[in-house]
Amino acid sequence: MTWTAPPITRTDEPYAADERTLLDGLLDRHRATLLHKCAGLTGQQLATASAPPSTLTLLGLVRHLADVERTWFRRRVRGEAVPALYAHPDGRPGASFDLADPDHAAADLATLAAEQQACRDAVAGASLDDTFTHERLHETMTLRWVYLHMIEEYARHNGHADLIREALDGVTGE
Repeated sequence: MTWTAPPITRTDEPYAADERTLLDGLLDRHRATLLHKCAGLTGQQLATASAPPSTLTLLGLVRHLADVERTWFRRRVRGEAVPALYAHPDGRPGASFDLADPDHAAADLATLAAEQQACRDAVAGASLDDTFTHERLHETMTLRWVYLHMIEEYARHNGHADLIREALDGVTGE
């Protein structure tokens, strides 16, 4: 039997609530949408490039967003000393996409889900006004900014996921 990405039940974000509840809800909706775009596909389909020579794949997006979650919420906001999840040995960018392996698709989806939960847990008691200094930009940023950035990051990549999924099997929709 061939493994396929499991179905995802998405819930609507709240439409009227306090700011933190709205941000959590909208980010969780986008998180689930990416997984929804992967549902029912095999590892090979998830690792199929959208438009060669580009290495943009659904599996690459899954891996990239796991690293982005970890970087912003855990490493930057919380200051945890956790390494990148995916990296080229020589340090060049793009490992999330370049090294995506269809045989590891189930593990990569599980890693994303685990990282999403770890990030929720990492900032659960934090204030949106909590600040940190970005290590490269040397700018002070707030957790509120990180939420907005992550919503934007998922929204952009979910648009990519829409196009990739349609190219793979014709499935369209939100």
